[in-house]
Parts: sequence; C-alpha cells; structure tokens
Amino acid sequence: MLTEPFVTDYCRANIWLVHGRDLDMLVDTGLGICPLAPELDTTPGKPLLAVATHVHLDHVGSLHEFSWRAGPRIEAPFFETMPDEATYAHMFRNFPGDVSELPYPGWSSAGYAIRPAPLHRLLDEGEVIDLGDRRFTVLHLPGHSPGSIGLFDELDGTLFSGDAIHGGHLVDDMPDCDRTAYRATMRRLIDLPVRVAHGGHADSIDGARMREIAQDYLRRNGG
Repeated sequence: MLTEPFVTDYCRANIWLVHGRDLDMLVDTGLGICPLAPELDTTPGKPLLAVATHVHLDHVGSLHEFSWRAGPRIEAPFFETMPDEATYAHMFRNFPGDVSELPYPGWSSAGYAIRPAPLHRLLDEGEVIDLGDRRFTVLHLPGHSPGSIGLFDELDGTLFSGDAIHGGHLVDDMPDCDRTAYRATMRRLIDLPVRVAHGGHADSIDGARMREIAQDYLRRNGG
C-alpha cells in the first residue's frame, strides 16, 4: 500500500500494488501531484496493469503515467478528458489545508488538473484479471459513483473495494452518488465471503468489520 503522505486526509487515497507471477496490478493512482511510477517496486519488462476503481480525482491523478490502463466501462468516456464534473478535481483547487508540504517550490493546488488517461481495457461485472498465480473478479459496486468496481480474489477472500466500502467515512452525497444503488451494494457485500477488504481510504478491515459497516449503513439509510 502506498499513499500521498502530505495530502489532506479528505483527499488522501490508498494505492495498492499487487505482485503477480506474470502480471502486476496497480489499484488506483492517487491525486497525482507527484509522479507515482518511480515510487513503485516493479520488475523492468514485467507487464503492469493500472486499474482505476472509479474516476474520482483521488483515484486517477497519476493514471496517465501508465501505458496499460483499465477501469469501469460505465465511466470510460470520462477517462478520455477527465472533466471536473466527473472527477471533482475542482474540489481540490484551493482546498483548505490541501497539503502539509509542497511537492516542489511554487506548487499550488489552484493549478491542479488531471491529465486524460483513456482506458485500454473496459471492465464489466464478472470479468477476470489474471495475474498468473492470482485471479481477481470484477464486481460492479455502484453507489459512491455509477461505475465503482471492486476486485475480488475468490480463492483467498481478498477484496480491493475502492470507495464502495472501507473503514473511514463513506461518501454518498456527491452529485453522482446514488443511495438506492449504494444500499444494494451493501446488501451484496454482506453476503460476500470476504476475508479482508483493502479500501480506497483508511486501514484495511477484516470481513467481519466490513459486514458491520455495511449493516450499519443500511440501518442508517432505510435498509
């Protein structure tokens, strides 16, 4: 797990690098205020697939740095231009307490922008990303965003859940959120045999805690 340590907590997302036998997988790419690729422990010449769980700013900022990119088909058109209305990049411009340390002299969040990163592989429910020794099934987990996906290793119960569920504050009140869809996602997660969930924010959680969070969401939002 990597993160951008000097970014305000609200916009700081988790970045996950998964090493496979034949292929490495990068799950989300942060805000991109500094180059991400040089920080990764990868093997020269080994393929790397960068997967975006959804198109929000804190998950796609460095996606353009990678030559092989995947993400949810439902949100694919937005990756072509990374418009503010889809990424919410405008929220970070002049955000109070945006960073605690400048990435370089003269940097300002007022000039923050996300470079386009068209997808090479469009992911739908049920597709499989095969790393050679591990296989991750794509789950469509809408609610936080229309196209939000998770990546589930059905053999060992590992879920990369993006912002669908994690141990921090779950956001369901932005313009592209859908609470009805989110409730359906939570009901699905309760029944999923997850051993550990690595989310887009906060610490990883075990399956029991994940189900508690999902059940609590349903109680607070009408089931």
